[in-house]
Amino acid sequence: MLFLFTLLLYNAGNYRTKMALRPESVANLMDKTKILIVDDDKNICELLRLYLEKEGYQAVLAYNGEQAIEKFSAEKPDLTLLDVMMPKLDGWEVCRRIRATSKAPIIMLTAKGETFDKVLGLELGADDYIVKPFDTKEVVARIKAVLRRYGAGCADPKEEAENKLIAYDQLSVDLTRYELKVRGKVVEAPPKELELLYYLASHPNRVFNRDQLLDEVWGFEYYGDSRTIDVHVKRLREKLEGVSEQWSLKTVWGVGYKFEVKDDA
Repeated sequence: MLFLFTLLLYNAGNYRTKMALRPESVANLMDKTKILIVDDDKNICELLRLYLEKEGYQAVLAYNGEQAIEKFSAEKPDLTLLDVMMPKLDGWEVCRRIRATSKAPIIMLTAKGETFDKVLGLELGADDYIVKPFDTKEVVARIKAVLRRYGAGCADPKEEAENKLIAYDQLSVDLTRYELKVRGKVVEAPPKELELLYYLASHPNRVFNRDQLLDEVWGFEYYGDSRTIDVHVKRLREKLEGVSEQWSLKTVWGVGYKFEVKDDA
């Protein structure tokens, strides 16, 4: 097993060396989606780098929480794969610090699979959660799904930007800028919260169950469970509580959620 892993890493090194010798490789590198891989296990980092580069991504590695913050600031990755249990700064703190300055997607990567840990990661702003041991094909599939939800690599940004603003009393959601305004002031919110609120507010008084919201907002490729919806609704309510009497984010017990609007709104 050790021999096979060593051979994989050797081949990956040869592949990167050959790519470095190609004159067009530097220009191509500038166009590639950049993934920051953060894990204190260097073997896992190298294995993930091998598979991600094979899929056409640019991989950047960090081996502890402090390195992760430095690399994130310097490299501006499109997505971060973030381990939880690390020296110096754990993944929770890294996630919290990244979310304080950026809305770039984060996928937690950890051996801790309890519901509490998943919910904590989501509440801190993570977009998905993968439990070790993992299948590298699943990791790649989830990365692609999350990037699609964020619109990375959109062929026609102008088309995506059309009709992405919705407004109610004391509330506006602008998906063109990914901006939430409450009482005229910008309120920080992760992209998934904005997308969920925008979708519900775009269909006033219509009830959606959790699976429908996962399909419409997270996409059919999403591998998580429906509790993700509950976490995001809870965070939205904290931001929107008591803002207006003309609308509210309602729970329909036993069914799901709706954006309730009064007739005179």
